[in-house]
Parts: sequence; C-alpha cells; structure tokens
Amino acid sequence: MPTASSLITTSFSAQSSADEVAEGIDLSGTRAIVTGAASGIGVETARSLARAGADVTLAVRDLDAGARVAQDLTATTGNAGIHVAHLDLADQSTVSRFVEGWNGPLHLLINNAGIMATPELRTAEGWELQFATNHLGHFALALGLHDALAAGAAERGDSRIVALSSAGHMFSPVDFDDIHFRRRAYDPMIAYGQSKTAVILFAREATRRWADDGITANAVNPGGIATGLQRHFPQELHDQFAQHEAAGVFTYKTVQQGAATTLVAAVAPEFANTGGHYLDDAQEAQTVPNDADPTENPHAVKEWALDPTAAKELWAVSTDLLRNPA
Repeated sequence: MPTASSLITTSFSAQSSADEVAEGIDLSGTRAIVTGAASGIGVETARSLARAGADVTLAVRDLDAGARVAQDLTATTGNAGIHVAHLDLADQSTVSRFVEGWNGPLHLLINNAGIMATPELRTAEGWELQFATNHLGHFALALGLHDALAAGAAERGDSRIVALSSAGHMFSPVDFDDIHFRRRAYDPMIAYGQSKTAVILFAREATRRWADDGITANAVNPGGIATGLQRHFPQELHDQFAQHEAAGVFTYKTVQQGAATTLVAAVAPEFANTGGHYLDDAQEAQTVPNDADPTENPHAVKEWALDPTAAKELWAVSTDLLRNPA
C-alpha cells in the first residue's frame, strides 16, 4: 500500500471544476467514450473533454436524451465531434453490439454510468443489478475494447480507463461466497458498496494485466453530487446525508466539481502511465484499515478495495460469469 509521502498529488482540490482541470490541455485527436453521459456528471465530463478538443462518444441507454446532450455539447463547445451510441450496461447484448460497432483506436474510456441503492432487482442472467451494471457491464466493455485501447496507447503513448467508484465502497468488500445475494438478505447499500469495491479492484487488476500494452486504469470517487443517482434513497438516508452535511462531514459538489476528479484521472500528466490508484478530491487517497469508520474517513480507501489477491479473484469470477452467464 502507498505511504502518505508516496501518494500522487495534484494542484487541484474539491472545489476545482472539470473545466479547470482540462484548461490548457489539447485533446485534439483523442477519442473518448463516456458511459452514462446523458445526465449528471457524465454530461459535464463529456463537455470538458469536448471543450478540450476530444472526439467524444456518449454511450447511453436513452438515445433521445443522448442526442439532446450531444446537441447541447456541440452548441456550448463548438466541437462537432460528438457521437451517440446505445449502451445498457445491464444488458450484455448491447455491450457486445457497442464493442462490435467501435472502429479504430481508443484513448480514453470513462466508465461513468452507475446505479445506486436500488431495490432487489436482477438481470436476465440472474445477476444482482447493481453489481451487474456498475461492475460487470463495464468489465465486459473494457475487455471488448482492449485492442482499441492498446491501439490508442501505441498511437499516443498511453490510454487510460477511468472507473467511477464511491465512498460507498467502504460499506462492503466483494462477498465472493454470495455476490448476487442468493442466500444472504438483500441490503441495497451493501450491494452498492460491493459493486463500488469491485470497480476499484478492476482498476488494480486491469493495470496489472494491461500496463505493458500502454493501458492503465484508475478509480475515482466523484464526491457527493445531488443527481438522479439518489432517486432510490429512502427518506432516512436523505436525512442522514443532511445531518452529515450540517456537521461538516460531507459537502455537496456541483456537477462540474463532481466531474473534476474524473478529468484528473483522464488527462492530468501526474496520472500518465500509472494506474491502480483510487482518487478522491483530485488526489490519490490514503488507505485505511477495513474496520475504519466511513464517517471519519470519507476521503480514504479501504484496504479491501486495493487487495491484489481479491482483484485477481474478481477478474477470474467476472470472466467466468461472462462466459457462463446461466
């Protein structure tokens, strides 16, 4: 685990915006995919990339919403290189079609889409929906786009995957004995936490496996942003967040601020050719023990999310699920 003195730092902070991170960076010729780019911080992530000159594909479930966002991005950035493609991460057939439809190199894969604290729901394969959407869908997408990312790295020196996690990872490790809640009682926040731990473990193992191809992956916590992501929250959880905000434990960000740490991982020179990190408020986060209180360590990462053994096991389990979905 990195020591405090070895953590990667940048000049940005919790108050920085995505546009500030991208300022002065020329992304002309850079091809990027942003999943979940029809709403929330996905829109602002795509906007900042487009403003810097990137060719951006919005990978979205709702094509009409995606088209409206693309029109807005072109109008506000002057960048006509905005594209829209269908992707439903809970439906593996759409992931396959998206991959099959991609041509040429890829330089940035922003795994931004996600769901949070949903009722107990399952995919057609019987997979728990949050794990299937937040982790497995993005895992399949990255596997399918590996060669495109490698081509992008050969062309420009590196390609980057940015995987959006959450402080919610502190609620749960990946329970390899019952990932899909077939035996244990379903808890929406435990399921969410497990899926977000999986996102970090993916970044660790993808970097280990693919760094020689010029591909690195980092996980980021965008922080608290009031978006549609919280629509499944029970009222008591909304009340708890309000209490934490009043106590100074938690502060809501704007959507531009929420997208800033994603942009740091995507374009900041400090994260060129280095991966397997967890970023919070535009910096690499400190690691805390697994029994650390999340409310006292909201900007840290738990050891279980950086465990190389768990990262390897998750990769094997995920690969097996994709090959044998029944």
